[in-house]
Amino acid sequence: AGLVPPGHHAYGAKAGHALPSPSRSSLFRSCRSCATGDDGDASYPYAMTPQTLALAPRSKEEEALYVECQIAEDELRRDVVTAPMIMACGVACVSQFLCGYQTSVMNAPEKYVFPGHTTAGWSLAVSAFAIGGPLGAVLGGYLANARGRRSALLVDAVLFAAGGVLMTIAPSLAWLIAGRFVVGVASGYSSVLVPIYLGELAPPVLRGTFGTCTQFALVIGILASDVLALGIGGEDWRMLFGVTPLLAVLQLLCAPHLLESPRWLLDRDEASQLARDALRKLYGFRDAEQVEHEVSHIVGANAVHKLAEHDASALQTDLGSAFGSIYNDDLARPLLAAAVALHVAQQLCGINAVFYYSTMFFEGVIADPLVGTTLVAAVNVAATYVAVILMDHDCGRKTLLAGSAAGMLACCGVLTLALRGTLSSDAAALGAVAGFVACFELGLGPIPWLIVAEMFDAALVDAAQSIACQVNWLANFVVGLSFPAIAAGLGEAWCFAPFGGVLLATLLFVVVRLPETRNASVAEIQDALGGSPPGVDGADDARAALRGAA
Repeated sequence: AGLVPPGHHAYGAKAGHALPSPSRSSLFRSCRSCATGDDGDASYPYAMTPQTLALAPRSKEEEALYVECQIAEDELRRDVVTAPMIMACGVACVSQFLCGYQTSVMNAPEKYVFPGHTTAGWSLAVSAFAIGGPLGAVLGGYLANARGRRSALLVDAVLFAAGGVLMTIAPSLAWLIAGRFVVGVASGYSSVLVPIYLGELAPPVLRGTFGTCTQFALVIGILASDVLALGIGGEDWRMLFGVTPLLAVLQLLCAPHLLESPRWLLDRDEASQLARDALRKLYGFRDAEQVEHEVSHIVGANAVHKLAEHDASALQTDLGSAFGSIYNDDLARPLLAAAVALHVAQQLCGINAVFYYSTMFFEGVIADPLVGTTLVAAVNVAATYVAVILMDHDCGRKTLLAGSAAGMLACCGVLTLALRGTLSSDAAALGAVAGFVACFELGLGPIPWLIVAEMFDAALVDAAQSIACQVNWLANFVVGLSFPAIAAGLGEAWCFAPFGGVLLATLLFVVVRLPETRNASVAEIQDALGGSPPGVDGADDARAALRGAA
């Protein structure tokens, strides 16, 4: 559910790992001397520091050697997962777990929390979570860059603890609403910060695996809240709410295991000793040479990333700003409209109506609504695992989106029949909701986040992601606030009918209008929408200038 920053190649072996063979060692030495001039040949025209290794012009033979070198490094790093790395990532994932926990924790205790509350008051208490989310997303990105990933994670834990305490001791619904807002800020904050942190700590060949931890932590948090509610009942709602500050305090106590991102430290000071100490702990490096080799790759990756940022900044200066660039670009606007449409559909399809209110509409339909809600959350975890596998195989985005929307639409129909009593078995309602959630996780859940990065050039992708994220949280708020009123107005038997309408429109949009984005260039996507993109050559110019300087 989150985007992982660009990676870097690294070298090293954990303690006890077999050293590279002589031929492989020679390969490393050849690659490094070719790039840095370590062989003492001052006549080599492109002798340069490791920081510009990735930008060096090379012959075909040198390029093949360089690629083989990177593959060898990845092979050596394949098994490098140390205890400090697991601890650091585990402590960080507590934030995403709490985000998922807070998504569903209001589901079970609705009729026990301040009995006599109004429908509007409870709706606001649930949806206040989504008001805080976009604010947290902005705050998380800013603090992560300004103060460091570790410090930002600790601030997030404090926010979860503060919001959780407000919810637990709330003397009135107004206090509960305030607590929900604060944990919403913390959840939006973690949704930006945790994927960045894990992406920067993970070994290159495991970055995808570590990236999935954020989504798994979230869906497991949803499941945990439902399992606890099933075990202790909604009557003990203060105990349910008290889990959040308890885990947040535990996360703070585990702060010594949170290592600062070496990439962030080296981006600010290439001589940082803290970065080198963190690398030793994270990757189990045994000597200074391995550490310095890793440092050279990180610094080189940072240099490439800064060139891309420089190119994006230059383009944005010409057009006024990134947001203005999208608005003024006739080719970018249709892409943004498509991306925003998918994010709106992701929320207005009704998925959070399930996680916020499933106990309410299961009441009177199945024997034990809490059991039904817990089973649906378990299906959500399993479907997330299947979705991760599908994302790594040759399944087109358009195919998965169309199948997801069609499956959810069919499940909406079955659920409506079950809620009306036409299908009288518990299994029909429960199966329909479980299928609804599973189909969501296989397409409409992850793909709107992936597709924005595939649709836009580097100069515009950050602005497009920001717009999509804010729209997503707004639509989330609308569903959380309006669903009880929809259920009251239409009757519970028809409460999913509006979501069915949204899903039908989404299916038609995907089939008729949306181009395939997997393995497609931005130019090809824009051509499919009726135009061709303007050339953006700033990055190439910057690289050429750096090569000339070298």
